[in-house]
Amino acid sequence: MAGRCFDEWEVGDSLDHDIRRTVTETDNLLFSTMTHNPQPLHLDAEAARASEFGQILVNGTFTFSLMVGLSVGDTTLGTLVANLGYDTIAHPVPVFIGDTLRARTIVESLRNSKSRPDAGIVTFRHELLNQRDEIVCRCLRSALIRKSG
Repeated sequence: MAGRCFDEWEVGDSLDHDIRRTVTETDNLLFSTMTHNPQPLHLDAEAARASEFGQILVNGTFTFSLMVGLSVGDTTLGTLVANLGYDTIAHPVPVFIGDTLRARTIVESLRNSKSRPDAGIVTFRHELLNQRDEIVCRCLRSALIRKSG
């Protein structure tokens, strides 16, 4: 089990996740079409070239999903009861095809569950960074995590 139990976390814990991912045109195309997102900035090279970005802009929901996915192995794999919510999702810098992304997680808060004595709620701050160390996505994720034992 790679994830940590609730009582193994402390506020301020910080993790730099080892897995990195270079975003491909196929990633962006498949995610956009699978989610029925017809935004020309994601799918139409000519429209994207004519935009202020000058190139295809990677779908923001792909970027968000990748950020969370890159964190799971080190945070909640095998210990998660349920994700309770995502807050303050932001995309401060655009992601382009060919960008290599990595994730970082910081524990913001911990509290015991009122309804489940065997679990607690961890609030993670996830950040996704590109190859220039710019934060391209960030959010807060609240997760119900099992306690050890």
